[in-house]
Amino acid sequence: MSDDTRIRVDGPSPYDVVVGRSLAPQAGALVAGATRVVVVCDQHVVMRGDEIVRLLHDDGIEADVHVLPGGEAAKSLDVLADLWSELGRRRLTRNDALIAVGGGATTDVAGFAAATWLRGVRIVHVPTTLLGMVDAAIGGKTGINTSVGKNLVGAFHPPAGVLVDLEAVDSLPQAEWVNGMAEVVKAGFIADPAILELVEAGAVAPGRPGAREVIERAIRMKATVVSADLREAGQREMLNYGHTLGHAIERLENYEMPHGHAVSIGMVFAAALSEQAGRLDPETAQRHRSVLTTVGLPTAYRRHTFDELVDVMRVDKKARGSTLRFVVLDALAIPAILEGPADSLLRSAFDEVAA
Repeated sequence: MSDDTRIRVDGPSPYDVVVGRSLAPQAGALVAGATRVVVVCDQHVVMRGDEIVRLLHDDGIEADVHVLPGGEAAKSLDVLADLWSELGRRRLTRNDALIAVGGGATTDVAGFAAATWLRGVRIVHVPTTLLGMVDAAIGGKTGINTSVGKNLVGAFHPPAGVLVDLEAVDSLPQAEWVNGMAEVVKAGFIADPAILELVEAGAVAPGRPGAREVIERAIRMKATVVSADLREAGQREMLNYGHTLGHAIERLENYEMPHGHAVSIGMVFAAALSEQAGRLDPETAQRHRSVLTTVGLPTAYRRHTFDELVDVMRVDKKARGSTLRFVVLDALAIPAILEGPADSLLRSAFDEVAA
């Protein structure tokens, strides 16, 4: 009997996120009816992409691997244009499909290619990093980075399905596990405090039952939110907790800092902002630093970058005109929006993460 968990994501184009082991054989059913499939693969997990190609061949589907650079280097217009050219060479039609195998950058780029090729073809996500499993592969947000900021060019394009294979977690480098835990911890603070309790109890590590539990909890949280708000018109904006400052830090670091590290610092900042605005109790604000340090994430950033970070945040996609908007907490698991905080408040909160 299968021990797969199926988590439904509702909306205009519903799909399932399947959590389990040895899930690659299920990819064929998700692209049924396709004549050709391009498996878009992170350069670090080509063997997993090759396995899916072999299984698709067994199903009578023509398939080839297209390899992307690893990490944020994949999220450029040049890489996207090369992928578009590949889809043209393979003569992908509207009945055909892409399968993205890799981390969040891979699912972002491949998803954007699928959203724009012939104005939309199917895509299946097979995330191989914790960050991809609990965040990037779910919800249909796709995109690339530009010289001015992160994820400013993109589209909403829900996948046909997501396969979260826990075998990939077992072999994750420790650094990738830690990077992904930022989004897991975020889910705990904005919606599901049981995640924080599991982390604090030391029950969460690759191969331990607690790992699967927090992964499924984080996925369920995101599935619930995006089911109600696909296009980030309301509730979904809460998923950006820690991301306004986090994305600005990534931009200043030329995307060389891991996403989870930047979001971790961003959450400590958002908690400080929440507390100093009189909206969050000091204990919950301090708990951010404690939990994130426990999982090995940074909580501080270079002190003399404040003015640069504010300039970058003003072109963040969550800003409205010249008004900065931040996701904050009114209490544990009660997120809200803070609009137009005074520069003095921003600077004071930044002092809490300045190193």
